[in-house]
Amino acid sequence: MGTEPVGPADTGDRPTPALLSVRTWTDLPERTPLLLVPIGATEQHGPHLPLDTDTRIAVALAERAAARCDALLAPPIAYGASGEHEGFAGTISLGNEALVRLVIEYGRSAHRWAARLLLVNGHGGNVSALAAAVTRLREEGRDTAWWTPVIAAGDAHAGRTETAMMAHLHPELVRTERIAPGRTEPLDQLWPELRAGGVSAVSDSGVLGDPVGAGPEEGARLVAELTAGLCAAIDTWSPGTHGRLT
Repeated sequence: MGTEPVGPADTGDRPTPALLSVRTWTDLPERTPLLLVPIGATEQHGPHLPLDTDTRIAVALAERAAARCDALLAPPIAYGASGEHEGFAGTISLGNEALVRLVIEYGRSAHRWAARLLLVNGHGGNVSALAAAVTRLREEGRDTAWWTPVIAAGDAHAGRTETAMMAHLHPELVRTERIAPGRTEPLDQLWPELRAGGVSAVSDSGVLGDPVGAGPEEGARLVAELTAGLCAAIDTWSPGTHGRLT
């Protein structure tokens, strides 16, 4: 498993966003217009993808958007609500309640100097916590929003979609010799078992989908499309229900 820290993806079109982590406080304006915060997870992604896949994808999308929108990019929040994956070694879940509290306190602190805050999400299990936390922050008068990628034909977990994006962003971390199909039924058919016993109840490998044949070209297209959607949402800045940007 690779050991390098999660940072800007090392690709030929690597963007150069402004990074909060390397600034001093005197480098920042009195009010930073927009702070982007990638939020992911540390959880199993089958035998072929690293545990920080969701975080790496969130970072990649946020860094590209930050570079295009002249926003400041914060270090990622690398843990989320991943209880459905706790049947697999390596998963670390904060749980929904703790994640809500974390995001609220993060937002309250960041808004002392940031005018706007956008959480760029890479893990579907974080959605309910983000909705609750951002709703609270907005009720308190803090201009916070969250965004999560939507891929119309995407599979559920560690399947073709995530494998293709990781093959583009971090090919050195994809164990191609271990790629194999998981459960491929629609998620709504698996939901009763998933709800009762988590992912391990329906998939021994942890894969929900079929990653076979996923490649970097497809991943590059997906990253470009999602980045364009994120940038458009930032430009419009019209938080909807629970503060979600679409």
